[in-house]
Amino acid sequence: MSIKTEEISSLIKKQLANYQDDISVQETGTVTYVGDGVARADGLENAMAGELLEFSNGVFGMAQNLESNDVGIVILGDFTGIREGDSVKRTGRIMEVPVGDALLGRVVDPLGRPLDGLGEIATDKTRPIEKKAPGVMQRKSVSVPLETGIKVIDALVPIGRGQRELIIGDRKTGKTSIAIDTIIHQKDQNVICVYVAIGQKESTVRTQVETLRRYGALDYTIVVSASASNPAPLLYIAPYAGAAMGEEFMYNGQDVLIVYDDLSKQADAYRELSLILRRPPGREAYPGDIFYTHSRLLERAARLSDDMGGGSMTALPIIQTQAGDVSAYIPTNVISITDGQIFLNADSFYAGQRPAIDAGTSVSRVGGDAQIKAMKKVSGTLRLDIASYNELASFAQFGSDLDAATQAKLARGERTVEVLKQGLHAGQPIEQQVVTLFALGHSFLDKVPVEDVLRFEEELAAFMHANHQDLYDGIKASGKLPEGDALERAVAEFAAGFQVTKKANNQTEAND
Repeated sequence: MSIKTEEISSLIKKQLANYQDDISVQETGTVTYVGDGVARADGLENAMAGELLEFSNGVFGMAQNLESNDVGIVILGDFTGIREGDSVKRTGRIMEVPVGDALLGRVVDPLGRPLDGLGEIATDKTRPIEKKAPGVMQRKSVSVPLETGIKVIDALVPIGRGQRELIIGDRKTGKTSIAIDTIIHQKDQNVICVYVAIGQKESTVRTQVETLRRYGALDYTIVVSASASNPAPLLYIAPYAGAAMGEEFMYNGQDVLIVYDDLSKQADAYRELSLILRRPPGREAYPGDIFYTHSRLLERAARLSDDMGGGSMTALPIIQTQAGDVSAYIPTNVISITDGQIFLNADSFYAGQRPAIDAGTSVSRVGGDAQIKAMKKVSGTLRLDIASYNELASFAQFGSDLDAATQAKLARGERTVEVLKQGLHAGQPIEQQVVTLFALGHSFLDKVPVEDVLRFEEELAAFMHANHQDLYDGIKASGKLPEGDALERAVAEFAAGFQVTKKANNQTEAND
């Protein structure tokens, strides 16, 4: 019995066709070192930078160092179950996170896994955590205001949609409060918010989430939490994961606000990783690419051109200083990347000036382009008034014999400082802020005792709502002050009937 060659050939081809769909080739390496959230593995010659790798126990890692003889991997989870000799395989995917509407109202970790106990997140969309920032021709200038509801910011350091505005100051000076209040104020403003908590206590994050929920802000917010108890790799990738989640909305034509709270802790986590990976240390032991680490993150904030859909992502990075030292390494790095900074002064905070924003050091490089015309008009001399008052106040403490003009300037300055105080989670619509600053600039507060200034502001807002809502609506709709003297007459009508408290009145008479 003879078998023909053609028959053998056709049989082999048929068998290969059956196995074609089942054959898969995976590049697998072997762990040669593990410890402190970092592993090394050989045998992964074709691994890509930032590629997701899977260990034999199901924990994932991300390729960081691609060296000639092995790959340095940061472990994104508990590394205690990984041993030398374990296998690690490539996934062929660059590190990515789930994105989309399903994440709104949720608290997730930097890998997009839910932390709020509300079940799995139903989305099949993903985005790589690293993405090239839009180029110059893909952007347009920042000209649409992103109102914070905080008078001193909207008046002195306005933020525009697509801007990167740094919030900087010592610990416990109200940095996070400003960011949370800004998120709360975006209600009904058609802005999606992403709050990235880096290296904070879980109890602190829970408090912020409950605050957002209480004010109805969680519905349009994604909270990404890499708590202090998480491994350093998760703290490092958290802001990139948050940026990817925000970009999904930006590239779909929506406006996004993202808060990185805070990048000082992310820089510390990156320094820890780099030292363990034996990268050469530079200034203050930070790796040489720490500037690039922050710049490639913050450059992703932009206002896209109309051809790109016209969406925007506004970034509010937070940096913690030591004893107000803004000239330290990380603060100067981030200051040079951003479009301005809101500097919080610890002395002002403890003196009761809250928010404790230093008008002299804080600046917005977008400036009046991100303000409505009405606000630009009523806040024009505000910064100079505050600077002049601070200088006069420091001079006046050395002598009590002051001329009438100096006393008048000091009195106006005291009322200006008082007007700019604002309670926690007490954001104000832009039209209310404009009318308050209009009253200040037109001397309606000059005869009001300092103790009554905030009550004057509150009652003026109630009076305008009750009797002159049309003026509020006009400012909101047009962005301009009402024509003629209608606003001045309305404020004068209220000021004429305003009753000062008896105690404050007695004090004023004694001073006179």
